Amino acid sequence: MEKLEFKFNNKENIKKFAHVGVVASGDLEILVYPNEMESRVKIVTGSDGFKEIWMNVLTRFFERYSLQGTFIIHDFGATPGVVNLRLTQLMEVLKDEQ
Repeated sequence: MEKLEFKFNNKENIKKFAHVGVVASGDLEILVYPNEMESRVKIVTGSDGFKEIWMNVLTRFFERYSLQGTFIIHDFGATPGVVNLRLTQLMEVLKDEQ
């Protein structure tokens, strides 16, 4: 099991808690909390050695969406495609809350 943490400089504050996904074989969940100080991403993953891939996926996401909050990701072996799917679902949930 590996624990990763990333920080991003973003501007658009998340207003409410949001949750997408489930922790299960080949899947992941994302929990997002408001944080007006910085964007932090904390990942707990069962797949070691993928820090660079996580950084690439998250950098692309945050370049597109300048969200500011605390993101907690519980990963159970999700592929980058599933990570992108969950991040897209997160955007839909956040839009619905506004």
